[in-house]
Amino acid sequence: MSNNLLKGKRGIVFGALNDMSIAWKVAERAVEEGAIITLTNTPVACRMGTVTELAERLNAELIPADATSVEDLQQVFVRSQEVLGGKIDFVLHSIGMSPNVRKRRTYDDLDYNLLSSTLDVSAISFHKMIQVAKKQDAMAEGASIVALSYVAAQRTFYGYNDMADAKSLLESIARSFGYIYGREKGVRINTISQSPTMTTAGSGVKGFDGLLDFADKMSPLGNASAAECADYCMVLFSDLTRKVTMQNLYHDGGFSSMGMSLRAMNQYNKSFDEFKDENGNIIYG
Repeated sequence: MSNNLLKGKRGIVFGALNDMSIAWKVAERAVEEGAIITLTNTPVACRMGTVTELAERLNAELIPADATSVEDLQQVFVRSQEVLGGKIDFVLHSIGMSPNVRKRRTYDDLDYNLLSSTLDVSAISFHKMIQVAKKQDAMAEGASIVALSYVAAQRTFYGYNDMADAKSLLESIARSFGYIYGREKGVRINTISQSPTMTTAGSGVKGFDGLLDFADKMSPLGNASAAECADYCMVLFSDLTRKVTMQNLYHDGGFSSMGMSLRAMNQYNKSFDEFKDENGNIIYG
């Protein structure tokens, strides 16, 4: 149901790949709420994913760009303002990737070149994006910038690996740039710490199915879906949250405030076996 929360607003959505993507749901909801948008993802993702279909359906221009490239980001903001007819009112950063996770490298055996890629793609790209927008004066007064994070930025989760470091950096960038951009232009910058969500990226994390089930059992409201996250983004993009900035906002059904739930404890009590490798050594993760 539309409430015209974003009527007359212009936005850029980074990271939509397919209909499993949170960014995909955000793009759909933004247009439903009255916004006009552009979409952007890497050239490979634009070719391999189905985002072209989304762009056609939403009448949104798709701008292939590498979010780690300042030059590409400059083109995204220049072209978006041309296409949309003015300064940008909201931006979603929904970008994350860890080669170490994909290659099953454990945290105590990281490939540091791959770690650099994780940080650049998943966090530093956020800084680059905001810096480019600021230098171009591309954002409208009181605009809203949102990035997607995860509670592993504050707590240790088995299998999340160096993505936890990236999310910590992402949230720090939101605070540091949020102060500067807020004072100078009234631009709001926040992160949303979303429930584990079955996206293409999320499903690549080892043990993700178990994490999804555990979080759902722990959370009094259950896991928040991608569609529900999109609804939350609409509120943060809208004028209803014009004084909310530099915040990491939990959207996880209450998981982040829980210690132990009855359902999770009952599941735990079913097995007290320690996880061991083929040599009988305990696996700590």
